[in-house]
Amino acid sequence: MTFSIVGRSADGRLHGVAVASKFLAAGALVPAAEASLGAVATQAHLNLSYRPRGLDLLREGRSAAETVAALVSGDGERDHRQVGVVGPAGDGAAFTGAGCHDWAGHLTGDGFAVQGNILAGPRVLDAMRDAWLDPAAASLRFAERLLRALAAGDRAGGDRRGRQSAGLYVVEKGGGYGGTGDVLVDLRADDHPDPVAELSRLLGIHTMLFEKPDPATLLDLTADLAAEVTGRLVTLGHPVTTTLDDALASWAGIENLEERLVPGRIDPLVLAHLRAL
Repeated sequence: MTFSIVGRSADGRLHGVAVASKFLAAGALVPAAEASLGAVATQAHLNLSYRPRGLDLLREGRSAAETVAALVSGDGERDHRQVGVVGPAGDGAAFTGAGCHDWAGHLTGDGFAVQGNILAGPRVLDAMRDAWLDPAAASLRFAERLLRALAAGDRAGGDRRGRQSAGLYVVEKGGGYGGTGDVLVDLRADDHPDPVAELSRLLGIHTMLFEKPDPATLLDLTADLAAEVTGRLVTLGHPVTTTLDDALASWAGIENLEERLVPGRIDPLVLAHLRAL
């Protein structure tokens, strides 16, 4: 009923899961991940205990393959299960029970595993693998790379019953909001006619609001630019009563752009949003 990818970044700092299904809120059930450790996707006749147990096994030092083997070995319903795991290093691993509805299968490689059941055919997983391994994907943000692979599977036919939900879950040590947690991305389209496209839209908003700016693109808040920003803030009801940084922070907090602020400088994305208003 589902197709997914579990993946690890090249430097091992990020782990995540992207999933889509003709099933309500698959993103609430399928993925689990822990920063600097690994990721798990449980699906088909899913077993929610695979999520914490899988992470526990990885924490004990088991490889992805050993983790998968341990998860299914004592499960009397394993013929109807499907699971994918990636750890802190090495190849991903997966299991597809013989009782999973056709077409079902999985593919694995260094730092990833793609798996699915009730698919349009093996081309779905081939497309996901190829999108993940495409050299052009290496330059993408990790969450975008996962979503790119998911979208490739969706275009190749995905779940043969149709579309309903999709989810994207990514963890990085200290990567959460304000550096106060490890969940970098947690987005879902729980019931949507085109959930993978909707997930892409949501990720674009997430990137705009929550990602840190690229230092190479920052503009100095001096001279004409400082005067322009001051004028625009005044127009929007945020006069510079102390410093320009304070006024900009006051406005940015209302617009949920506080993660993109750098004292004395301005992110071009923030400036574009200010100009648009």
